[in-house]
Amino acid sequence: MHWIALQWRDEAEDAACAMPSREALGWWALGYTPRVAWLDEALLLEVSACERLWGGRLPLMRLLSASTPAQRLQQAQGATSLIALARLRLYAAGVKPPADTPAALPLHTLTAARDHLDVLERLGCRTWGDVAALPRGGLARRFGKALREALDVAWGLRPEQHRWLTLPDVFEQKLELPALAETAPELMWSANRLLAALQIWLRARQRGAVALELQWTLDLKRYNGVNLPPHQSITVRTAEPTQDMAHLRRLMSERLALAQLAAPASWLRLRSLETSPWAGASTSFLPEDNRKGDKLHELVERLSARLGAQQVVVPVAQADHRPEAMQAWRPALASRAEMRSPPGRASPPGGGEAHEVASRGADIYPPWLLREPVPLEMRDGHPHYRGKLRRLVGPQRLEAGWWGGTAEEGGHPAVRDYYIAESPEAGLVWVYRERLSAPLASDEAPRWYLQGLYA
Repeated sequence: MHWIALQWRDEAEDAACAMPSREALGWWALGYTPRVAWLDEALLLEVSACERLWGGRLPLMRLLSASTPAQRLQQAQGATSLIALARLRLYAAGVKPPADTPAALPLHTLTAARDHLDVLERLGCRTWGDVAALPRGGLARRFGKALREALDVAWGLRPEQHRWLTLPDVFEQKLELPALAETAPELMWSANRLLAALQIWLRARQRGAVALELQWTLDLKRYNGVNLPPHQSITVRTAEPTQDMAHLRRLMSERLALAQLAAPASWLRLRSLETSPWAGASTSFLPEDNRKGDKLHELVERLSARLGAQQVVVPVAQADHRPEAMQAWRPALASRAEMRSPPGRASPPGGGEAHEVASRGADIYPPWLLREPVPLEMRDGHPHYRGKLRRLVGPQRLEAGWWGGTAEEGGHPAVRDYYIAESPEAGLVWVYRERLSAPLASDEAPRWYLQGLYA
C-alpha cells in the first residue's frame, strides 16, 4: 500500500472565505482515489491501486499540487498512513524526516504516544523503534492497547481501519458567519466559500447546477414588535446545467441585492435543489468560433434576476390558426413545459398539425401585425383606409378558435376572409372581413378590419 498525506496551512486573513471546508477537501480528493479519509489534521489518500492511472507517484503528487482548491499545500508519502502522517508533521515543523522509517521517526509524531511522552522519555524511548522494542505485554499493560496497535499498524503487522469518505447525493452545507451580516454584500462575501465547495462537489459528481437555494438564519426572533421567521432564503435557477461559479455568483448577487434582510444573519446554508448530468464544454479548433464573453442564456438569466422574470420575455409560437394567437410572450426563464402549454388555454385539436397547416399560408402574412385589429370605415359598400382599398389577393378563409374562445379573446370563434389590399396612401395592407355566417353577426353589412401592414 502507498499513502499520501495532505495538509493545508490556512492563513488567518483567508480563513473565512478562501479555505474550503474539510468536507469539500475530501470531495476534491475523491476525484483521484476512492480511498480517502481524515486522520487527525491531515487528509490521507491510499493510491496503490490507482496511481498508475495518473502516470505514477511523482506525476500524481504534482497533479495534486497543481489542482489543490486551497493554497499552501504540504504533502508527504509513506508505506502506511501513520508513516505518511509522521513525515508530514516533520515537514510542517521544518525537519527533514529520517531515512530509516518507521523505526527512526521521532516519538512525538505518533498520535497514540502523545499522552505518554514524559514517561516514555524517562524510560529512554525517543523513537518509534525504541517503543516497539519494549516487551509487548508490559507495554500494553502500562500504556494501553492503543499504542501497541498503532505500532503494529505502522510496521504493517495489523490492517488499517479508516472511515472512508463518500460523496453525498445532494449538496448541502452550512456555514457560521464570522460576524453578523446585515447587508446583502456581507452575505455574498461568506457565500463565496459555499460556492467553492459546491464547485468541488459538482465536479466530483459530474453534475451541473440547475437550481440552488441560499438560506440564512436570522439572529433575532422579534424586531420592532414584529415576530420574525427563523430563516430567509432565495432561489437561483439557470436555463442550462452549469459548473461556472462566476455565473452563479453573479446571479446570486443580483437576487441578494433585491432581498431585504429582516434582521442580522448568523448562519448561511447552500443547498442544491436540482442538478443534471454534466457533459462538459464543447469548443472548436477554430479560434474565431470560440467567442469570448457571456453566453446568451447567461445574459438573460442575469437580466431576469436584476429586473424580474416578468420583465424579460421571449416570443413563443402557438399551435393556432388565428394570426393574433400564433405567438405569445412568456418569461424567458419559464420552463419548456409552460411554453408548450400556456396556462388558461386549451390546446387546439391536432396540436402540432394545426400549427403546420396554419404555417402553409403564412407566406402572405405581413411583417407588421397590429396589436389590435382596427375597424375600417365603409363607403358605398367598400372599405376605406386612407382612401378606397383595392383588393389584390384573396380571399383566404379562416374558421378557428372554437375550442377555447373566451370573452377576453374576442367572445366568439374567428370566421374571416383575409385579403391583401392596396391603399392609395398606405400602400399594401392586410385586411379581413367578418363573414355573414359568423354566429354573433348582428347586421347584414359585413365588417372590415385592418390587421397588418406591408413594408
